[in-house]
Amino acid sequence: MLVAPSVLVVVLLAAIGMFSPPGRGAQIEVVSERHAQAGSIVALPAPGVGDERRFMHGIGWAHRAGDKDWVFFSSSGLPPRGANSNGSWPHDVYVGEWSPQRARLANVRIFISRPEAQEPVSVAQNVSGNIFVSFEDGWKAPRTVSQRYGVYGANLAPIKPYPNDVESGGHSGHVAAVGEQFVVFYSQDWVDGGGVDNLGTGGGVYVKVYNGRGVLLRHVDVAAHVREWWPMIAGSPTRALLVWQKYIPGEIVAQLEYAVLDPATGKLVRPEGGSGGERVQYYTYAAAWVPAVERFVIEATLDNGRSSVLLIDEEGHVTAKLDCLPASVREASIAVNGNTAYVPTRDGRLMALVLTGDTIELHGLLRAPFAWGNTGAIGIPRGAGSVHFVSLSPTGLREADFSERDEMAPSASDQCGIKTAPE
Repeated sequence: MLVAPSVLVVVLLAAIGMFSPPGRGAQIEVVSERHAQAGSIVALPAPGVGDERRFMHGIGWAHRAGDKDWVFFSSSGLPPRGANSNGSWPHDVYVGEWSPQRARLANVRIFISRPEAQEPVSVAQNVSGNIFVSFEDGWKAPRTVSQRYGVYGANLAPIKPYPNDVESGGHSGHVAAVGEQFVVFYSQDWVDGGGVDNLGTGGGVYVKVYNGRGVLLRHVDVAAHVREWWPMIAGSPTRALLVWQKYIPGEIVAQLEYAVLDPATGKLVRPEGGSGGERVQYYTYAAAWVPAVERFVIEATLDNGRSSVLLIDEEGHVTAKLDCLPASVREASIAVNGNTAYVPTRDGRLMALVLTGDTIELHGLLRAPFAWGNTGAIGIPRGAGSVHFVSLSPTGLREADFSERDEMAPSASDQCGIKTAPE
């Protein structure tokens, strides 16, 4: 990683430490900085790292009580050590505590630990406060991996604790809450060849709906036995937005697909033509629900190297679109605070997008004091106009606070016009 000698690039690293047994805290020291100086050179991911997922992969958060939150992530130790000598991944699921008074996570400890990897973790919390934790699991999996889950109270007391199977052979699952229910959107099977580094693709995407205590209610085939995978999901009070990628033979990009699901009936509503029609860079898209404007938001980096953002209502109608934004970071989540959506960008910044029901405005950008990792990042609201981001990386957790006070106006190369969906 090369930077100008006069530039300080603050990287937030987990300090070297030993594994802690389940239930005991792993001590982490993280260098913290509120924000980088305007105009500073920001580090890019170091070349030659290879598959970053073998270090850390998957992150999510849920509310605890008062102003306190839980952050869950999958990691191969702290600091992450990567794959075992035999090539297998040793990830466990960790949990840490955060509140707006903290500069970083505290009391980080192992939450779920078994041989083989439990990753990438995904987390959702329903209106009763129950927390659904899901991930693909290599432990005692008859079909190489299984998508598994556990359900816990807001204080992490077990309700239906791990291990429970969503699907044997399932993988890449992500979960969202829709009112009281939980919706798990997952892939199944694997087809060799194609995809990133010719590693292959999933073999279809599916949904399972659970009640607030983890009891299965229904199963929905979204795209069965086809080369479609990497399912992402967001939940509103009544619907779930499903987003995934479809293999295009002979291409190095995928086709973006999305649909709106009514979990109560299993009914799927797809856009006209059956897909979003966008050609997307593999794994570089995300979705979220924005309660303040009652819209879903999708962000995706397209084959032209620029990002596109869509607003979608609960009936599946596109109400606004903004194209030609800076490229986003692979596997980074969209953070929502009021009517603002925050998206990490590949050039080391954070986009602040101000939303209404039918408009999207690139309001400003903030410099990150570290290089975003490509295996998971989340943002937690910390008051009006401010978010706390936690990013996974090959060297550990990287954390920083971002405030709208530090936003820089978009340059001509950052801005695009607003397109409102036709009536």
